[in-house]
Parts: sequence; structure tokens; C-alpha cells
Amino acid sequence: MNEYLMIGEVLKPQGVRGEVKVKPYAADLEAFHDWKTLYLLDGTLYQPIKASCSRVHDGFAYVTLGDCKTMDDAEKLRGQKLYIDRAHALSLAEDEVYISDLIGCAAVDETGASLGKLTDVLQHGAVDVYVFQSDKGEWMAPALKAVFPAVDVQNRIIRVVREKLDEVVVYNE
Repeated sequence: MNEYLMIGEVLKPQGVRGEVKVKPYAADLEAFHDWKTLYLLDGTLYQPIKASCSRVHDGFAYVTLGDCKTMDDAEKLRGQKLYIDRAHALSLAEDEVYISDLIGCAAVDETGASLGKLTDVLQHGAVDVYVFQSDKGEWMAPALKAVFPAVDVQNRIIRVVREKLDEVVVYNE
């Protein structure tokens, strides 16, 4: 598992004083106020950067990063992914896992047959949707306990009940 978790992406400069608009991937947007150090990925190294969140509004966080003072400084950060180290990440409930830990897990049915690897988790409604890539192409299914009764991020496996999966799966053709 990665020591760092992606918590947002810089969309664009906000104003002329070096602030950026961040698309958050964190479950609790208010946590941006608490995080004073974030990380930028530079090649294979995570570089710390000072962070100060001025506000959270309409599903976005507005943050000043490092020593950005101008719109031009902020523009250089456009498209950058923002990370937090696990020590400062939000706590999880007993049955929860970080999405970044799910990505890359193998879907395996009751017989042990591999059904593909998780490539994305869509969060657009009441239930998350898992997106997998397999030899036969891309497929999606709602992240329901009846379909995916066990997730083992340590061993990188998502257990699948094949009969339930067949009822809800959508293949992308």
C-alpha cells in the first residue's frame, strides 16, 4: 500500500493572490482546513508543500500552496495531484477502506477465477460503482455487499459472488 493518499487535484488559479481551486477526492472537505502539509508527486518522490485552506464552497477547496503569491505561481500547479501521508489521513470506520487502496485489486469469484482488476471507483450517486478491466474489456457493477462480500486490501483481492454479479454487471462495449 502506498504511504500517501491522493486527496485532490489542482484545477486552476483562483484570483490573483496565488490561491488555487482544488477538486477534492477526500470524503470530508472540511479536512482541508486541518491539513497544513500536503505532498506533490515529483517523479517517484513525494515533495511536501505548505497548505492553507481559506474556504470550502460548492464542493471545492480553495487553498494556497507553498509560497504561491501570484496567479502565475498558481498556474504552475494546474493539474497537479495533491496527496496526504497516511499519518494525517482521515480515520476510517471498521468496514471502510481508502479508494486508492482498492485500485489494482483483483476481482475473484467463488471458484478462484480472476474476473479483472479494479481501475476506478465512480461516486456519482447513492452507491459507488466499481470499474474493472478484464481480458474481455471493461465492466462495472455497484459496490454492494451482496455482490462484493469481502475486500482484502492486504492481499489485493475483492471477493465476488458470481450469481449476484451477473444480475447487476454492465459491460462497456
